[in-house]
Amino acid sequence: MLKIPFSIPVISFRFRAIDIAILLFIIGVLSLIVFVASGWRYEMQPAVEINLDPSNIPLYTANSVVRIVIAYALSLMFSVWYGYTANRSKIHEKIMIPLLDVLQSIPVLSFLPGVVLAMVAVFPGRRIGVELASIILIFTGQVWNMAFSYYNSINTMPKELTEVAKVFRLSRFTRFLRLDMPFSAIGLVWNSMMSVAGGWFFLMACEMFVMKDRDFRLPGLGSYIQTAANNGDMPHILYGIGTMVAVIILLDFMVWRPVVAWSQKFRFDTVQAEDEKESLVLDMMRKSRFVKHIGDFLSRRLKDIETLYQRIENRPEYKTIAVVRKGMTIIFGIVALSVMSWALIKAMKLFLDISTAEHLTVITSAFTSLLRTSVAIIIAALWTVPLGVYIGLNPKASKILQPVVQVIASVPATAVFPVVLLFLIKLGGGLAIGSVFLMLLGTQWYILFNVIAGASAIPQDLRETATLYGLKGIRKWKVLILPGIFPYLITGMITATGGAWNASIVSEYVTFGGEVMKTRGLGSLISESTVSGNFGLLLLSTVVMAIVVVSINRLLWKRLFALAQEKYRLD
Repeated sequence: MLKIPFSIPVISFRFRAIDIAILLFIIGVLSLIVFVASGWRYEMQPAVEINLDPSNIPLYTANSVVRIVIAYALSLMFSVWYGYTANRSKIHEKIMIPLLDVLQSIPVLSFLPGVVLAMVAVFPGRRIGVELASIILIFTGQVWNMAFSYYNSINTMPKELTEVAKVFRLSRFTRFLRLDMPFSAIGLVWNSMMSVAGGWFFLMACEMFVMKDRDFRLPGLGSYIQTAANNGDMPHILYGIGTMVAVIILLDFMVWRPVVAWSQKFRFDTVQAEDEKESLVLDMMRKSRFVKHIGDFLSRRLKDIETLYQRIENRPEYKTIAVVRKGMTIIFGIVALSVMSWALIKAMKLFLDISTAEHLTVITSAFTSLLRTSVAIIIAALWTVPLGVYIGLNPKASKILQPVVQVIASVPATAVFPVVLLFLIKLGGGLAIGSVFLMLLGTQWYILFNVIAGASAIPQDLRETATLYGLKGIRKWKVLILPGIFPYLITGMITATGGAWNASIVSEYVTFGGEVMKTRGLGSLISESTVSGNFGLLLLSTVVMAIVVVSINRLLWKRLFALAQEKYRLD
C-alpha cells in the first residue's frame, strides 16, 4: 500500500511587530473578500442604481478589486494548465494553440450575451449569477496573454535544461515545479501585470452592460465611472479615476513591486547582477518569522508531493492511470465536438436571418478596423520597444518607471477618452481618428510589458560580455538585445493584435453625456449589435473578427514565433 509521506510539524516562535502587521493584513484581506462576497447571495434588483455620492466609492472599489482578484486567480490557474497541456504533445499543441488564437481574438462583448444568459439561468433572480458573469468577462480580458506567455516560455527553454531533466528522470510534477515554473516566472509576472491592467481597462464594460431591453449593473468602480460618463459628469469621472489610480499605486507597492523583485532570482544567469530590483515590502516579508515558517511549511509539503508523485510514476498502476486519463480525454473531446456541432447548427440558423446588405457592411467594416488596428500596433511598437528595453535593463529606471507605466496602463482609456475625443473633434479628426488613439491606449501595453520581461530575462553574463567587447548602439541591438527579447516581443505582438481588436469594441462606439458616437468598424458593429440584441449580426461580426485575427497570427506572428523557438533560444 502506498503511504503518503505527509507530516505535521510543531511550529513555535515569538511574534514580532512585523509578524503581527502581516497577520493583521492577511486577516483584513480575507475579511474584505468575505464581506464583499456576502452580498452576492441576495436577490438581484430589477435595476441597481449607482449612487455618484463619493462616500460610496470605497464600497464600490472593494467590490471591483475582489472581482479582479478572483478573475486573476482563475486566469493564472487556467494559463498554467493550458500552456502546460499544450506543451505536452504535438497533438495537444496542434489543437490548443490555434484554439487559443481564436479565443483571444474574440472581444469581451461577444462573450457577454452567452455568459450573462447562462449565469442568470443557473442562478435565476440572484445577484451571484451576474457577479459570476462579470468575473468571467473580466477573466476573458485577462487570461489569453498570460497563457501565451507561459506557453512561449516553456517552449523556448534551453535544451540543456530539458536534457538534464531527462537524465535525472524527474517526475512530471518535479519538472513542472523546479524547471517550467521558475523559467517562465519573469514573463508570467510581467504579463500578470498586463492582465490586471486589462481587467481595469474592461472593468466599465464588465460591471455595467445593456443587452437588448435588459440593463445589468453591479456596484463597482467601473459602473461608477460609466454612470458618471453617461451623465457627462466630469467631476465624478475624475473622482472615480483618481480612486482607481490610488488603488493601482497601492497594488503596485504592495504586490507587483515585491513580486517583480522576487522573480529576478529566476533569471537564467551565471553571474550575479550588480543592481537588483528592490522592494521595501519584500524586504520586510523576508525579515518576518511568520512568513518564514509559512514558506518552510509549504516547501516541506511540496517536497512531500514530489516524493508521492515520484512513487506513483514508478508503480505499474501508473500506466493504467495514464490509459484512463487518455480515455477521459477522448470522451471530453467527443462531448466538446458534440457541443460545437450543436452550436454550429444554431449559428447557421442565425446567419440565414442576416441580409446581404449586412454581410457587405461586415466585410467593409472589417477592412476599416484592420487599417486602424495595424496603424495602432505600428505606432505602439515604435516607442514601446526602446522604452521596454531601457526599463528592463536598468533596475534604477525600473524602480521609477515601472509603477508609472503600471498606473497609466491600468487607467481605463474609455474613461478619459471623451475628453480626448472632444479635443480631436475640434481639430477635425473625430472618432475615425480618435478610435486609433484609444486602440493604442488599449494595445501598446501588451508589447511594452513583454519587452520589459524579455530585457529583464537577458542573462547578466551576456550583458557583461557585450560590455567587455565594446558592443554599442545598433550593433548591440543586433547582437544582444533583439535576439534576447525576440521571443517575448513576438508574444507581445500576438497578444497586442488580439488586444487591438478587443479595444475596437470600446473605441469605435463611445457613449458620453447620454449621446452615442460611433464610426464604421467591426468593433462598432459588435457593440451596437449587443445593445440592440441583434445576435445574428453580433455572431457574424465576431466570426469575421476571429478569422482576421487568426489569419494574421497564422501568416505572420506564428512564423516569427517558430523562428524564435528555433534560433533565439538560450542554448
